Amino acid sequence: MDADRETSIRCGDAQLDALYPRIRGFLERSVTEYDLMGARIRGYRTPDAPSIWIRDYSDMMRGFKYFEKDLTSVATHFAETQNARGWLFDYVTMTPEKVPCERENWAKYVRVPVEADVEYRFVKAVHMAWQATGDDAWLRAMLPHMERALAYIMTDPWRWDARTGLVKRAFTVDTWDFDYTAGRHPWLNFQIDEHTFWGVMHGDNSGYYEAFTQMAQFYTHLRRSEAAGRWARRAEGLRRRTNALCFNGRFYAHRVPLVPCSIEGVDEAAQLSLSNPMDINRGMATPAMARSIIDEYMRRGESTSAFAPWFSIDPAFPAGMFGEEKIVPGSYCNGGIMPLVGGELARAAFEHGREEWAVAQLRRYEELTRDGSSFLWYFPDGRHATIETSTSPDASPTDSWGSSAMLYALMEGLAGITDESLLYRRTRIAPRWPAAGRDEARVDATYGPSGASVGYDYLHDAEARTITLLLRGSTEASLHVLLPPGAKRARAFAGTKELPVRISASGASRYADCALRVRGTRSVTVTYR
Repeated sequence: MDADRETSIRCGDAQLDALYPRIRGFLERSVTEYDLMGARIRGYRTPDAPSIWIRDYSDMMRGFKYFEKDLTSVATHFAETQNARGWLFDYVTMTPEKVPCERENWAKYVRVPVEADVEYRFVKAVHMAWQATGDDAWLRAMLPHMERALAYIMTDPWRWDARTGLVKRAFTVDTWDFDYTAGRHPWLNFQIDEHTFWGVMHGDNSGYYEAFTQMAQFYTHLRRSEAAGRWARRAEGLRRRTNALCFNGRFYAHRVPLVPCSIEGVDEAAQLSLSNPMDINRGMATPAMARSIIDEYMRRGESTSAFAPWFSIDPAFPAGMFGEEKIVPGSYCNGGIMPLVGGELARAAFEHGREEWAVAQLRRYEELTRDGSSFLWYFPDGRHATIETSTSPDASPTDSWGSSAMLYALMEGLAGITDESLLYRRTRIAPRWPAAGRDEARVDATYGPSGASVGYDYLHDAEARTITLLLRGSTEASLHVLLPPGAKRARAFAGTKELPVRISASGASRYADCALRVRGTRSVTVTYR
């Protein structure tokens, strides 16, 4: 551990070097602190409301974990306020949201009934906090809450479809929080009733697949093999059933109806919704499925008039379909362009042989935010969200949800540092700098709470056909080094010792894979031809 080593990414490219400090600035301007009946929590607000949603927060952690000291108080508070049946609140706030009509600064807790994703978001928040703190005692305290939350999801008739063995939800736009009622309700509807149009949405199930695998990891770490095996089997079963039902041969269909519902002018079979790249990053899609999904985005990106293929859904629904005239095609969750989707998409593309295209998404985001602002969504022509064009109470120019997804792609995709255990004890290091045209880079990934850190210096000598990595930290490192185009063979040396190397392929890309232990610093040289 090196508490003095701060997170940084520098490669000599002005665009790419600007991203981490800019995104950190967005995050730091989104900090929200509350004293809730004597318990202090420190979280990060959602971009479209001044509140702490566990949904946004658990994704934002992928950005602020690199500098924030407090990663446990929010998850602890959501655990403490868990319902006796196991469900959790969506969000907490002490900030008036609907000003000027709402002025009370009371503590307000909300659960949106149509939401089926809250419980896996909580597990994800616990997992990330545990990785960054290494606090096993806190993890043990959280385990009963996670068990109850997931038991609720797998047994409650509002959440679980016994026939398919999958999580279900009302007819919402992907993971969003209002549903289609065929005009039975005068405005956005958040309630479930006897007329609800039930269906299976792929993103819920990939989220629970990830949560189940994280539960297996927790129990494996705590040496509770029976519980670990139980969650691993549940995860694999959920993955198999979801892929069989929801993948349409090119991407995950927006939803699979459980209650028949047909809407004039809507071709649901063609709708590509925002959880698709998340399905990849959560591990549910096979490599072939992942490449198919990314290629679908690339194809649509070539034909769309939008400035980026970061669609919330494409094609969009007709205007006013959900009871709100503001939700026109190309706005908000109805076809708006979201950096949240772009970051997830770039992260997936880095992992599946579309590295140069992934770099292009990072560059596009840098250009978009060069004025010092980042919004949750944009119209396809580049106009950003406003309070007037949104159903939400705010439109913050410091979107921490989307920006943290971009940092996720930058750190784990391009720089390639992924913690595969906790405190970087076992790390995957996959530098992909040839995709950005860079021959030199220096990267450090440090957890804010613990100071646990891993990093490297990268040097590519094209004339000598060598890539040298000076590794820093204390870790069991799995190297996955992107080779320059045309390279097909490689050898690796740690000092004078040759390391066993395997060449792996991801699309047209070739990687040199090897493993070694790092204690302090260690140099590895990869030669290729």
